[in-house]
Amino acid sequence: MSIRQFLLAASLAAVLPAHSQVTGQGGAQGAAMPLAAPSPSVAGTPMTLAQALQAARNNLDVSLARRALAAAQGDVAAADHAPAPVLTTKASQMDLQRGIGGGNLFRDKRIDKSLGMDWTWERGNKRELRTQAAQSNAAAAQADIEDMLVQQQQATAFAYFDLLAAQERIGQVGEISRSATQLANTANRRVQAGDLAAQDAARIEIEAQRASTDLMSAWLDRQRAALALAQLTGFTGAGMLVVQPDWPAVVRADAADAGIIYPSVESRPDVRAALQRVEAARAALDVASAQKKADVTVGASFDHFPGTSTRQLELRLQMPLYGLLGGYNFQGEIARAQAQLDQAQDILDRTRRNAGNELQRLQQDRQGAGARALSYETTILPRARKVAEMAELAYSKGAMSLTELIDARRTLRTILIEDLAARTEHAKAAQAWLLRQP
Repeated sequence: MSIRQFLLAASLAAVLPAHSQVTGQGGAQGAAMPLAAPSPSVAGTPMTLAQALQAARNNLDVSLARRALAAAQGDVAAADHAPAPVLTTKASQMDLQRGIGGGNLFRDKRIDKSLGMDWTWERGNKRELRTQAAQSNAAAAQADIEDMLVQQQQATAFAYFDLLAAQERIGQVGEISRSATQLANTANRRVQAGDLAAQDAARIEIEAQRASTDLMSAWLDRQRAALALAQLTGFTGAGMLVVQPDWPAVVRADAADAGIIYPSVESRPDVRAALQRVEAARAALDVASAQKKADVTVGASFDHFPGTSTRQLELRLQMPLYGLLGGYNFQGEIARAQAQLDQAQDILDRTRRNAGNELQRLQQDRQGAGARALSYETTILPRARKVAEMAELAYSKGAMSLTELIDARRTLRTILIEDLAARTEHAKAAQAWLLRQP
């Protein structure tokens, strides 16, 4: 490719005025601001990234996780209690053949009246083991909330930057569309003056219509991104949702990694939840094994039987004979509890492995996306803008053909879209890495 053709390809950047460049967070320059996006006066105060992340902490998915924790805490209260005593009253020895005699019903009639109390003594430390299992499940539910918070905030950050990219893309495509429309109007006037061929004017008109179609597509993408963010944050006016350009600063990988203490997978909430479920399964296995020790029920009754004795005492002792006269001794419950413990251990091992892989992937994504965004910010985009200005100037002076100018504008659009995609990818990777820090 000749030097002249290279200059033409870079002429894309001249379409956007210099004031369309914005400085991202920390000094990082981005592409054009959304010129066609709704203004704050119409859409209200733009949402910041911090506000979006805070709203994600109280969305419906997090609320469901909190409800699960409340249920698990209720299970702890249900497990941590001893069997309640049982009060028993009865009336017996009523002679239907000779009658029950006269007199007062409670003092004189020949009815054996009894009042007793029975209480079950749980053996095998069942109550403590049952409570321990419930407490471990509650701790796992608490860790689930923390993990859900990270997941929802990460999804919200992704939706936020998608909407931000869509807003800026509207500005970029809108500026290209306006420039193409101006060029088409100029071409029509030149055709009427006999200074330009009608075929060239038609090509310019096609490019203007294509840019207008791209602008409509950008608006549709913005609406979809706004709906996704509204669903995660609970914002009801998705059509009016606007976000601020909270782009993270793009720095070199060595500077970004300076002073970072990489977290251990054991500190992640999903790993802690899986570990607590292993403890709960182990306690459940102990509960199943403790059923081999039969519970003992002790009781006493005070009897009042006129004509025989008005002060009679009955003592009772009951104990099931599971493994003596019966052949079944809770083998099924123990086998199931053992299988669930093995399953919980496998889930813990898988969660640890996935957590380690995810941390490595997040680190690599952050470094790779940062290097790509930095390359566009410091090298590719500035050079493209400079060369694009030269191409526009060359065409205005007749030193460049229409075909070369159209190709240059297409290249500009591609570079701008790639730069915006690189900044969006870096913002997502940086935020995902930040949210996964302990």
